[in-house]
Amino acid sequence: MNKSLKIAVLFGGDSAEAEVSRVSAQGVITALKENYADVTAIELVRGFDRELAVLNPDVVFPVLHGPPGEDGTLQGFLEMLGYPYVGSDVHGSSTAMNKILAKHVFRHANLPVIEQTTVNRRDGIASAVAKIQQDLGDYVVVKPAGQGSALGVTLVSNSNELHAAVEKSFALDENLLIERRLNGREMTVGVIDTDDGCFAFPVIEITTPDNSWYDYEHRYTKGLSEHLMPADLSAEQTRRLQQIAVTAHQQLGCRDLSRADLIVLNDEQEFILEVNTLPGMTPTSLYPDGARGFGMDFPALVSHLIERAWQRRK
Repeated sequence: MNKSLKIAVLFGGDSAEAEVSRVSAQGVITALKENYADVTAIELVRGFDRELAVLNPDVVFPVLHGPPGEDGTLQGFLEMLGYPYVGSDVHGSSTAMNKILAKHVFRHANLPVIEQTTVNRRDGIASAVAKIQQDLGDYVVVKPAGQGSALGVTLVSNSNELHAAVEKSFALDENLLIERRLNGREMTVGVIDTDDGCFAFPVIEITTPDNSWYDYEHRYTKGLSEHLMPADLSAEQTRRLQQIAVTAHQQLGCRDLSRADLIVLNDEQEFILEVNTLPGMTPTSLYPDGARGFGMDFPALVSHLIERAWQRRK
């Protein structure tokens, strides 16, 4: 470990997930300071590039959620400036962030995916609703194509709710992914790249109180969700979920870390929902929990990610 590295932690920005990014960044900074003396926090606001240039860091750790920090935009900027950084490159970030494109990749890799349709804002809400009803019916999940942390996602039960759900999601994104709604158990699997290969963390089941789901509030409010690790699954299904997560990570072109979200219907049936290339690092986040189950505490995890980025520069 090179403890003399100069590290910049990027956080914040103007995305809908900026506040989560700030909480995650504080946790990352605290953990990094256990092994590195020179750690500087830089908020993603106008002029941050000048602050970055003055610092001239050895490694950049983007602790950002949503665009432009997670969709390849920032990654391209850092590559043009020659800064090594933690996480997926431009291609992996942009592909994973686009839920519609990512599902094409999953399908091509023969991963289990839920039946879907897509709509665009330019067609108007009424036409979008009609297309969804024709393709999938009313019992669906409406998702903005390029947002994270379940922002703008609505679980729809009937036609009365569908119009409002589409309108809500169009406020965040011009493209929507709509999937048939399935009632199952929510699972997540972290993935980490190492010098010895790509490995999956233990499977975690996410539970929330009755009549709720793992939305933005339940993700980031302490006590509103529970992480069960390892999930109560058969050994065979556990291996399948872990292999799905690793395959998705590799097929999307992810690097260093990712976290796959899945839904399990029964002992024989599971589906991949999406992959996060910069998963949350807050005190309630799933990826650090999975890392602990893998045998890597938080300071060791962030140090591992920093060292991998530094190795790429060398």
